[in-house]
Amino acid sequence: MIKSPENTNKNLNRSVLFLIVMFMLSSWTSLSSLEGPRSLKWSERMALSVLKRNPWMTELPGNTSWGYTQGLIYYSFEKLSHESSNGRYQQLVQQYADKMIDEKGTIKSYRTDAFNIDNINSGKILFGLYESTKDEKYRLAIEGLRNQLRWQPRTTEGGYWHKLKYPWQMWLDGAYMGAPFLAQYAKVFNEPKGFDDVAQQLILMEKHLRDSKTGLLYHGWDESRVQDWADPQTGRSRNFWGRAIGWYAMAIVDVLDYFPPQHPKRGELVQILQRLSVALQTYQDKKTGLWYQVVDQGGREGNYLEGSASSMFVYALAKGVNKGYLDKQFKKVAERGYKGILDHLIEVKKDGEISIHQVCEVAGLGDGRDGSYAYYINESKRTDDPKATGPFILASLELKK
Repeated sequence: MIKSPENTNKNLNRSVLFLIVMFMLSSWTSLSSLEGPRSLKWSERMALSVLKRNPWMTELPGNTSWGYTQGLIYYSFEKLSHESSNGRYQQLVQQYADKMIDEKGTIKSYRTDAFNIDNINSGKILFGLYESTKDEKYRLAIEGLRNQLRWQPRTTEGGYWHKLKYPWQMWLDGAYMGAPFLAQYAKVFNEPKGFDDVAQQLILMEKHLRDSKTGLLYHGWDESRVQDWADPQTGRSRNFWGRAIGWYAMAIVDVLDYFPPQHPKRGELVQILQRLSVALQTYQDKKTGLWYQVVDQGGREGNYLEGSASSMFVYALAKGVNKGYLDKQFKKVAERGYKGILDHLIEVKKDGEISIHQVCEVAGLGDGRDGSYAYYINESKRTDDPKATGPFILASLELKK
């Protein structure tokens, strides 16, 4: 009896998936051995730990979603694959994309009309897949995400609203969610005006959210001044939330990967990074090298040294130095922060698995979230949240750890 091509393809796909899973398990076995932890870098140790804890990343259940946290993890895997000789991490990136995108380029669980800028972030993994495979579905998905940004509601100055349901508001989180994707799109598909838009978003955020006394940036800005969390005079929220600043810092160093050297706003973006880096150095905890959940209030009751912001700052500072945007002194700031993560936040278990602790689960503005100090310190904390594990992998890669 001759098997149909459809059945043959299904069997082949199952075989490929089985081999990937088995390879991952064998990799984990090496990590669990006595020599494994000493022979692998921290970047790969964290990646293998993520896979051990999250079998869905190899099995991909039917309810898999197109979210920014998934994009963050798979993006870190894509970057790790550049340092890996066997390409297993890139295979997982493609597996996720193929699960989420059909042949027409439609992205499962994604809705353009929500105008949620968070949903742009995962699109970054599609550029490499399209370049390597030339599969049209990836290009169509990329174009769909680009189209959202063309129609994204904006402030009167042209700044993207964070979401349709958050009118007239710009949040620092949104810098990372949208700007690196758009900068990469502008380079890959030769759209020079895209660079202008990216620069505009980042410059507007610093304009409205930077505090001149500390050099830090507030979490959000409401142009309309009608939100309960917004200062009636400035429209700013009330506190400097670590991870929000981390998203912004990562956005700047990542968009600069694509900006043309001659672009008139490139120098201004570098200067923004330099100003922010000085503030981060100022508020780095002197004892541990880490950063606090509410960055400028380290000695206040209830505040804590937070894992995702610390990892993001280390990544942005290290990459800023590696790319020549920052003075070499900031490499020491990054290395001190990284040592602090290893010494105070990373747990190494007996089998070699590693975990990162003290990660804020989520924080936002509105819907009962008033942006107060009490609000930020009382949001739930998690261990191994992807918003920390992904940046930890990226920071480890920049420091070659």
